[in-house]
Amino acid sequence: MTERITKDMARNIYFGGGLFAILVFTGLTFDTAHRIPQLSHADKITKSVVAGKKIWEDNDCVGCHTLLGEGAYYAPELGNAFQRLGGGDKQAFRAYMEGWMAAQPLNIPNRRKMPQFNLSKKQVDNLADFLIWMSKVNDQNWPPNIQG
Repeated sequence: MTERITKDMARNIYFGGGLFAILVFTGLTFDTAHRIPQLSHADKITKSVVAGKKIWEDNDCVGCHTLLGEGAYYAPELGNAFQRLGGGDKQAFRAYMEGWMAAQPLNIPNRRKMPQFNLSKKQVDNLADFLIWMSKVNDQNWPPNIQG
């Protein structure tokens, strides 16, 4: 074997490596597409969850908060807010959300201010249901700590 790489060898490495990368990418895409229904629990989406997602989007919550690590890092992660703030109790979490949303903006010096969105109790309950649903998505242990 020669110590130099010929043009034929370089072409074979290029095309062989490219084909290998395409096969790996296709295999991982296929695997991910088949695992999404197991991870997302989409069968448990209710009208309230859909309404909460719409409230999330209409008020641009992702402009400040993260959800499963996606979004802005100005305010806390909310993908685990149900466990962190409600202790896994739906009624306690809804009550917490109602009080928190009504109290905004907090008058605490040197602290970031959350705007007052003037949401109705039903809207806050829908938003809470959306966050409860999000907390049950299999996030594969993301974020790595409870505080997000």
